[in-house]
Amino acid sequence: MSTATAAVQTADFGIVGLGVMGQNLALNVEDHHHSVAVWNLESDWVDRFLQQHGNRQLVGAKTLHDFTRALARPRRILMMIKAGDPVDQMLAKLAPFLAPGDIVIDGGNSSFKDTQRRENEMRQAQINFFGMGVSGGEEGARYGPSLMPGGNRDAYEHVKPILEGIAAKSDSGPCVTYVGPDGAGHFVKMVHNGIEYGDMQLIAEVYDLLRRALGLSAPEMADIFAQWNRGPLESYLIEITSQILTVKDPETGKPLVDMILDQAGQKGTGKWTAQVALDLAVPIPTIAAAIDARVLSSMKAERVNASKVLKSSANPRYPGDRKTLIAAAADALFASKVCSYAQGMSLIRVGSKEYNWGVSLREMARIWKAGCIIRAKLLDSIMHAFERQSDLPNLLLDPEFQPRLQAAESNWRHTLETAVSLGIPVPAMSASLSYYDSYRTALLPQNLTQAQRDFFGAHTYQRADHPQAGFVHTDWLALLGEKKAGGQQ
Repeated sequence: MSTATAAVQTADFGIVGLGVMGQNLALNVEDHHHSVAVWNLESDWVDRFLQQHGNRQLVGAKTLHDFTRALARPRRILMMIKAGDPVDQMLAKLAPFLAPGDIVIDGGNSSFKDTQRRENEMRQAQINFFGMGVSGGEEGARYGPSLMPGGNRDAYEHVKPILEGIAAKSDSGPCVTYVGPDGAGHFVKMVHNGIEYGDMQLIAEVYDLLRRALGLSAPEMADIFAQWNRGPLESYLIEITSQILTVKDPETGKPLVDMILDQAGQKGTGKWTAQVALDLAVPIPTIAAAIDARVLSSMKAERVNASKVLKSSANPRYPGDRKTLIAAAADALFASKVCSYAQGMSLIRVGSKEYNWGVSLREMARIWKAGCIIRAKLLDSIMHAFERQSDLPNLLLDPEFQPRLQAAESNWRHTLETAVSLGIPVPAMSASLSYYDSYRTALLPQNLTQAQRDFFGAHTYQRADHPQAGFVHTDWLALLGEKKAGGQQ
């Protein structure tokens, strides 16, 4: 059916943008027996795509007019283009060819606030706009991603069959669900990426501890991560870590991972997560530490110079039993990962309440069980936690996770003590343990903080013996003056 004459064909679904993700999603949709119309800014990309897949139900269009004419009503269009201004520009170009009831989905990593604005603007024209998180990378797009759509609830029914068809499948069903109104889908995807940052940093820290404290080679660590992937730590990121550590560099014959410069990049969603968490007053220290770690890694020249100047008295190698530390690191990694997920889930809970989205945390855990980057065995337990209590304030309070964290606590602390004594940085793992310790502490030292704030800025405080009385201010200098005067008598 492939053709470049869109006007003479009718397609079930349309895709704007034929980058790798757009192409793979188009093929995925077509695999599930839906004809697909495609358009790209560079029309030769359309020609090439049709030539490569001549036996498929694809309709190519050279103009947006032809593209929209080729689609059955209501039109269902997925945009896979760069986030930011390009999305607004494309909507402006598409709008004249759309009709009331049509559905336009932004599948890029857009800011949820931009999605809220666009959804409102398109709603005025009676167009249904969705912001949809898509996770799983190129392979996920082709064979089954995790999808997080947010928009009009009734309009979702028109795209639900296609999205459920192309989504990854787990034992709990298709990895897609209606997330909530306007920006809910992109908010959840943003937090997903924040959890991803935390998870990746935690794995990197354990890798660093094993190679520096124990002097393990990449192949030896590959075996350890592969073993961990057959237990509670089973996840996509642990799996690919074990695979990465087995690959040799064709040029040198050394492990390829050892030949990669230690400067990590980022595309912005992690930073957005931290900014939004600050706005909503939700602590996410593990995720924030992971972002800081990437920023510090980018300061390569500075770090190299500092390494020559800032010498340490720390022991260079772990003196204890190797197997003991490896087992301890596994427990520490598990407990720290739970904290990363707990922080992300808490942020979604608060964001959902702030924007009145009604996001189901149980469903978020369910749709992350397959297809996405943070898919993990752990998510099954997280899903069950929110089945037991849908309004659970924090994952750490769940009756399944409480004993698991308590069982890991000793090894968690031993791992961090070892890293600190050896001078090996573990910022995300340290942040996780501090988060755990702070959350379970009934009396924190911020009583002193409040006293300081009231002393220098009259910011007031509540009394611990009767907080319901409201905020009060103390004239600290006057009390100090009385004390001095009393001492002179």
